[in-house]
Amino acid sequence: MDAPSWISKYLEPHLQDARTVLSVGCGPGVFLRELAAIRPNAEFVGVDLSAERIHEAETRLRGVSNARVQIGDAQALPFESGSFDFVFCRFLLEYLPDKQRASRRWYESAVAVGRYCSRTWTDSWYGHSPEDPELQQTIERVANRLASTGFDPFVGRKLFNLCFEAGLAEIKVQIDPYHLYAGTIAEDQFDLWQTKLAIAKPQLEKVLGSDEAAVKYTDRFLGTCEGRTL
Repeated sequence: MDAPSWISKYLEPHLQDARTVLSVGCGPGVFLRELAAIRPNAEFVGVDLSAERIHEAETRLRGVSNARVQIGDAQALPFESGSFDFVFCRFLLEYLPDKQRASRRWYESAVAVGRYCSRTWTDSWYGHSPEDPELQQTIERVANRLASTGFDPFVGRKLFNLCFEAGLAEIKVQIDPYHLYAGTIAEDQFDLWQTKLAIAKPQLEKVLGSDEAAVKYTDRFLGTCEGRTL
């Protein structure tokens, strides 16, 4: 992820008057470090459920005086209502079992005139031409297994209503393609997919039943990236 470009495109317009900013699901603190440098007069706080990710973030933010992180549940944030001028998350809501509760709690964490930004995906499953029926069936099998944990790959289309039900006003929606490759995929993007699938491999093994099946899936997936639309 190109953090500076993403921040410039999606976050900076909301940060002009923000003095306190909350990142929900902050991960290893990549965005927090960039934000802290861009807005030295603002205070940035990150929350993540993973102790390992929080440790990474603390290491990355060492020496940064206006950013800190702590362990916390995105569905039950450890802050009083109205604690922040701006609250944001990216690619998190789809993983949470109680999305309505999370959206409401995130909004409540912002002050009365504060702002909240949630970035997620919809219909983000693999589509390519020419089609590979066997690969598509495997992807759907993985998706069905993930659904049992509360994961929803179609949450993006529900985001407006989640925000509306949470009490937000002046809701704005922006839709952009996340990954679109026409023709041969660029080498850096191919490397990115290799990294993503390597991270996902333990879960693929659980769903598909073996290391061999996970490797086969990965090889077949990456093989379709060469000279095709993904």
